[in-house]
Amino acid sequence: MLKTIFPLSALFLGSSFLLIAGGMNSLILPIRGEIEGMTAASLGLLGTGWAIGYVLGCLRTSALVARVGHVRVFGAMCAVATISILLSLIFVTPWVWVPLRGLSGFCFAGAAMVVESWLSDYSDQTTRGRVFGIYTLVNLASSTIGQLALTLGDPTGFLFFVLPAIIYCLALLPTAISAASSPSPLVSVKLDLRALWRNSPVAVFAVFMSGISNGTFGTLSPVYAARAGLDIREVAFFAALPVLAGALAQLPFGYLSDRHDRRKVLVLTAVLALIADGFFIFFTPEAVWLTLAVGALFGASIYTMYPIIVAHANDHATPGTAIQVSGGLLMVFGFGTIIGPTVAGFAMTGFGSTSLFWITAVAHILIILFAVARIYARKPMAEEDKSAFRAAPMGRATTPETSSLAEG
Repeated sequence: MLKTIFPLSALFLGSSFLLIAGGMNSLILPIRGEIEGMTAASLGLLGTGWAIGYVLGCLRTSALVARVGHVRVFGAMCAVATISILLSLIFVTPWVWVPLRGLSGFCFAGAAMVVESWLSDYSDQTTRGRVFGIYTLVNLASSTIGQLALTLGDPTGFLFFVLPAIIYCLALLPTAISAASSPSPLVSVKLDLRALWRNSPVAVFAVFMSGISNGTFGTLSPVYAARAGLDIREVAFFAALPVLAGALAQLPFGYLSDRHDRRKVLVLTAVLALIADGFFIFFTPEAVWLTLAVGALFGASIYTMYPIIVAHANDHATPGTAIQVSGGLLMVFGFGTIIGPTVAGFAMTGFGSTSLFWITAVAHILIILFAVARIYARKPMAEEDKSAFRAAPMGRATTPETSSLAEG
């Protein structure tokens, strides 16, 4: 095992720094924006900007790498991400933060794709599962560390802008000084909605709605928590615990989906998410622990939807097209993450904080209704014909190269 992992340690370290900085960056902006009196609508646009940049990064990075190489692209992405967050400290206004957040999303996607390409190239059929598992664990631990780091200082100062900038710079060092040769060209994504729909209508519809839900919660949950009266430490836990719960829940839900109709398991996760939606809409809990517990339930349900959906789509995919199907679904998911934070941000500004969960509740109800309709319209696939369920990195940390690493 050590012989497999040690040569890849520089890549894991670079990825860890990238995720730590990204976790801090994603949380400090809505928290600081709330302190500065920015509207929920403008803070929702931060998520939209990030999602647009991330989707464009997934689409364009392969061409950049083909032109100048992996190491240069990774270094450029880390450098521009550093500049982006430092400019966010200088210009504390949503008019500047939103495009900078888009630039950060582009860089984050590009840097992640380069790392995943390296990992895929330096592993084989016998080791790729372990490498992907460790990579997913690194993603989870690092993003959680980055978010929880905000409990250690004052968000009104410059610390949590400068610190992630430093860590972004540290992320480029392991690959910059590595003697390993550059890997194969990156996966290029082409979106064919008609082919995706023919393959699995429920996967296309559900992954879009899941993008709306996940993008909305991932962007605006700190704003909801702050307005619910939680202090900075509790806000950080409210953002981090759902991600942790989502990672832990992938194993039992993946086990269920491998042995039952994945659409029924998807309905189960949507029902659990809807229960959490209803709790936040209709109750204002006084106990912080109860808020955090329901938030964890919410994360356990919404962050297991994406890998279940991808597994279901791959069950019906033509042999040899699983990576293209996964990449296409990632783009549809990305479009959902563009729309969700924008709609929820304006709704929260006009109708209050609970609008966040009204938006996610609508998405989950639609997933349930459409999935149930498809259960009656199409017979389930035999268990022996299913592809294996694979966990996926949390939040918006999945790229086309993630599918290549997992499936290859």
